[in-house]
Formats: sequence, C-alpha cells, structure tokens
Amino acid sequence: MTVNYLIKKLELLPHPEGGYYKETYRSDEKVAQIGLPDRFTGERTFATAIYFLIEKDNFSALHKIKSDETWHFYYGDALEVIEIDDQGNITTTHVGQNLKEGEVFQYTVKANTWFGSRVKEGGSFSLVGCTVAPGFDFEDFEMANRNELVKEFPQHKKLIEEMTR
Repeated sequence: MTVNYLIKKLELLPHPEGGYYKETYRSDEKVAQIGLPDRFTGERTFATAIYFLIEKDNFSALHKIKSDETWHFYYGDALEVIEIDDQGNITTTHVGQNLKEGEVFQYTVKANTWFGSRVKEGGSFSLVGCTVAPGFDFEDFEMANRNELVKEFPQHKKLIEEMTR
C-alpha cells in the first residue's frame, strides 16, 4: 500500500501540525466540566480516535494537549515520538512493530507534555492511530512557539528548530 493509496482509501486530510489524519471515533457521551480537571474550559467527549499518517520528509510539530494521547502502530515504518518534559528531559519512543529493536505497539504521551513525531530514521512513512481521553478538542491544543520553547529549553535548540514550524 502506498501513501497515496492510504490517503485516498482512509480519506485522510492535512493536519495542522503536519501529516494527514481522519477522525474515526468521537464518543456520543460527554463528561461535564465539573467532572474534569480545571485545565478544561467546558465539557468533553469521553474519547476520540484518529488515523495519522506522516511521511519521512515531514513531521508532527511540537505541541501539547490537555489530555493523555495513546499512539497505536498500524502500518509502514516506526514512528519516533519525542517528548520534552517540564524539567527539559527528552524522551524518545519508537512506536512500531519491531519489538526486538525496542519498538512498542502503543505508547501514551501524558497530558500537557510537549511532543512531536516523525518517521524513524531510514523509514518512508508511518500510519498510526491516536486515542485521546477525555476526547480531543482543538481548544485544548497548543502548537509550540519556536522562540519561546528555545528560551525555556536552550539546551534543545537544534531539536526544537527541527520540530517546529
């Protein structure tokens, strides 16, 4: 299966952070704001899920959301998920199918963590899924500002410049 075939077959659209996506699930039920942490400004669906496809010459720019996000590997090459925590520590996780090489089938990025992703070096493309709970809402999405993030984590300037737009 080629990238173009997958984009067409799965009806993927360009994603603001890079790559392509399609929402495949949004729960009908919602959690009232009173039942959510203070960081949420209104009710949210229980959960959402998307397909996400990224090619080797692209990346999912550093961003954060207010919910946990679980990545699931489906097809292609491993995806490199890069996180920067509040103390400036970097964690890199390879979501893929080669368990012998330390890849994992799924991985969860905790809420309010700066993270981005790209195809693991040597790969062509990655098709993964993302499940978010409480459900994703663009109101909870923050794209990293390159200059502000470099000021906060100057030791990671090169990576931040590579992973921001």
